[in-house]
Amino acid sequence: MTKQISLNTLWNSAISKDRVFHSYEFSHLPETARQYLEHAIAPGTAIASAVRLLMHGEIKLKKWIPFKAEQVICWERGLIWSATAWLNGFPIWGSDRIIDGVGAMQWKLLGLFPVMTATGSDITLSTVGRLQTESTLLPSVFCGDDVSWTKMDSSHLHSSFVVQGERGELDLTLDQTGRLNTLKLPRWGNPEGAEFHYLDFGGIVEGEGTFCGYTIPTRLRIGWYFGTERFESEGEFFRVTIDDAIYR
Repeated sequence: MTKQISLNTLWNSAISKDRVFHSYEFSHLPETARQYLEHAIAPGTAIASAVRLLMHGEIKLKKWIPFKAEQVICWERGLIWSATAWLNGFPIWGSDRIIDGVGAMQWKLLGLFPVMTATGSDITLSTVGRLQTESTLLPSVFCGDDVSWTKMDSSHLHSSFVVQGERGELDLTLDQTGRLNTLKLPRWGNPEGAEFHYLDFGGIVEGEGTFCGYTIPTRLRIGWYFGTERFESEGEFFRVTIDDAIYR
């Protein structure tokens, strides 16, 4: 079973990097990668190892239902997303998490009656994919020496990195200023309800904001089959607005 630590415990486990962002340290990177980092991280900003987010939005469970959530991403350990959604006026409380290499999902109606509980290797691998996707909410992770960049063209960038023992292959599209427009990667999942397998997963960035020196996506539409017509018709399941973010 996943170690059931709290949001606060995960947040307090973050270790300071004792380093600040200087763009000249990344002069060896492809131009598009430098533009992205310079847009996402203000000069002199402390290199963070964790972010704590407040958000709201809609999640699709056959129909779109509203939610509010708090999330902590601690890059060295994982993430916890703790949310309340409302189905036909009744609250469903739960969380998605990946902590120290073990993933889990647990949701309860009124906080009492189980709606969904999922663990195991497939859930772990899928939640690692979520963490890889949400790396763009903690742009400091792209300052690591273990991150490799490939410029596809003037607006397309590929990043390769390892987190929770799994390699992420993240494709980004950017505008001329380095602002993020879309993100995509192969993620382990089973949206059809059959066997788990890798599918294109990603999102569209519809807004951004700056918090503590970091400029991150603040309005996103996210789902499966990204880059195909199926995204709009059946793949999109998560629409989120980031209301606040703090870094450490």
